[in-house]
Amino acid sequence: MLTWLKRDSLEFPPLEKALREPNGLLAAGGDLRAERLIRAYRHGCFPWYQAGQPILWWSPDPRTVLFPAELHVSRSLRKFIRQEHYRVTFDHDFPAVIRACAAPRAYADGTWITDEMREAYVDLHRLGIAHSVEVWRGDDLVGGLYGLAMGQLFFGESMFSRADNASKVGFVALVEQLKGWGFVLIDCQMPSRHLHSLGARSIPRREFAAWLARHLDAPSGADWAV
Repeated sequence: MLTWLKRDSLEFPPLEKALREPNGLLAAGGDLRAERLIRAYRHGCFPWYQAGQPILWWSPDPRTVLFPAELHVSRSLRKFIRQEHYRVTFDHDFPAVIRACAAPRAYADGTWITDEMREAYVDLHRLGIAHSVEVWRGDDLVGGLYGLAMGQLFFGESMFSRADNASKVGFVALVEQLKGWGFVLIDCQMPSRHLHSLGARSIPRREFAAWLARHLDAPSGADWAV
C-alpha cells in the first residue's frame, strides 16, 4: 500500500515498503521544501513526477550507481577531451543548468522538472547542497548537469547536451573531480545506456542504503569554488 506523506512530518516509510510495480514507488504527497528534500536523499529516495501529479517519491531496486574508480572513458572520448573543445566549470550558473535540463527534448514528452521542482533545487543550491557542472563552448552553455553533494556521496539528478559529447565531457570532469575530493559513490538513480557506457552499474537497494549509512556524514575535500 502506498504511503501518503503528511505535511507536518518529514518522516518517510522504510525503503523496503517501496512498490515492486512500478519499481521503487515509495510514497506520495508532502512538499518540496529543503528540509524534506534533504531528508529524502539521506533516506535513500528522491522525487520524480509529472506536472498535474502529486509529488511521488522513489527508491528503485536495484539502484544505478557509479563508483568513481570505475569510470569508463572510451578512447574516442578521451581524445575528444584532450582536444579541449569545451571548458568546464562548477557552480557558475546553477539556474541556467537546471533550466536547460527542464527544457523540452525531442525524444520525450514534457518534463519532470516542473517549475516547483526547479525552484526547490535552486533553494538547495543557495544552501550549498545542490551543485552544477557547466560545459562551455566559448561563451555558450552547451551542456551540463546538476545534483546534490552530501558527505562523500553525490546524487546526480539530470544532464543536458546541446553539442556533441558535451554532457559526457561534463560528467567525466565531475567524476574525476569527485574522486580527487574523496567521494566514493555517485547515485545515478535509474539505468540508461548513456550512463552504463560511462561505467555505471546496478546494485541492490540494501547495498545502496549501506553506502548511505557509512558515507553520508563522512568528511570530503570538496571545494566547489574551484
